[in-house]
Amino acid sequence: MDAATADNGRILLVDDEAAILRTFRYCLEDEGYQVSTASSAPQALAALQQQVFDLCFLDLRLGDDNGLDVLAQMRVQAPWMRVVIVTAHSAVDTAVDAMQAGAADYLVKPCGPDQLRLSAAQQLEVRHMAARLEALEGEVRQARSELQSASPAMMAVLDTARQVASTDANILILGESGTGKGELARAIHGWSQRADKAMVTINCPSLSADLMESELFGHARGAFTGASESTLGRVNQADGGTLFLDEIGDFPLALQPKLLRFIQDREYERVGDPVTRQANVRILAATNLDLQAMVNEGQFREDLLYRLNVITLTLPALRDRREDILDLAERFLARFVSEYARPAKGFDDQARAALQGYGWPGNIRELRNVIERASIICQGECISLEHLGLNGSARDDVPRVGADMSLEALEKAHIAAVLAASETLDQAARTLGIDASTLYRKRKQFGL
Repeated sequence: MDAATADNGRILLVDDEAAILRTFRYCLEDEGYQVSTASSAPQALAALQQQVFDLCFLDLRLGDDNGLDVLAQMRVQAPWMRVVIVTAHSAVDTAVDAMQAGAADYLVKPCGPDQLRLSAAQQLEVRHMAARLEALEGEVRQARSELQSASPAMMAVLDTARQVASTDANILILGESGTGKGELARAIHGWSQRADKAMVTINCPSLSADLMESELFGHARGAFTGASESTLGRVNQADGGTLFLDEIGDFPLALQPKLLRFIQDREYERVGDPVTRQANVRILAATNLDLQAMVNEGQFREDLLYRLNVITLTLPALRDRREDILDLAERFLARFVSEYARPAKGFDDQARAALQGYGWPGNIRELRNVIERASIICQGECISLEHLGLNGSARDDVPRVGADMSLEALEKAHIAAVLAASETLDQAARTLGIDASTLYRKRKQFGL
């Protein structure tokens, strides 16, 4: 088990024999687990009130207390916790009864260090997989929640998405930054026949061509400097599931022929490895760029575009689905006040009017960020206009090209809008076509 897994393993040992507690504790702490001990049923149940544990080794006989009774209480207090019953040879039948009552496994005393470590590793792996599955299901539920809409334009997109989700057709998702392209991709995967397999995401702007090839297809040991171990790559991880190419417009031009070949034939080679491999992967891609314009300028392969956009879904900007703004804001507020244990319960009339009247250049991402900040700083039950901080230049009355205004004012408004719609300053600089240092100077100049 790797260090990260070990650090996440919180184990409770319950036994009325001090020597066994000490031996078990030393053995498990040597593996890097966080270990707590209890020598009686009341101590064990009190520990569960004070800390979250992933795994418990529970002695079947705790003095005058019956381990089965303790197990029943543990199942109520910490239903997620894996419980392994530890018993003597003479009580194996009772241990089987304990498993039927909810225990995950049992060990027979005396058990060696290897048995104990193996049992802990197996049970924690199951616990971590369950937690990961729960998190993934939560992401899908969240994505579907954010995609709920009363907007005819948005509902039309969602209806089409549901219809094509059950096929293996490649889908290209278009839309401004922050409109929910990633959420829609996750929802499509969740609606598809591949939902029980992995959805693997590659953020295309984040890597150079060489690193992207290794990340996508994997590499053999020694393929390049620093390649001390072989890796399988994201394509292999997504085998049987979905590969999501986020911001595909930034995919390196030099690597596009290899991506095209994989999409056409489902074949690829790892870097430094001549063996041709296959992977059964469904392709979803997303971008906020005009790929056809990029094709015309020689920045994107036309044949790759044809392969990607078998089905094209275009998400409307938030300003074009105003029916959803207040509903989304209320759902975000409910989530964040629960997450941060804050008192806010709603918005006053001025705040609601401001939410409806704002231009939202950053779309749903900007709305989510605004509501998260407001939920944190609001000290009362009602969020007001001052908590939202919507005093920038990104309203509906933002200066437009051709309006009676100075070039400087137009530049400031455009930079402010791009900043609001970008996840990072580097992304904003790329969108603006300037380097990061120039953007820094512009932000300072305009007070952004």
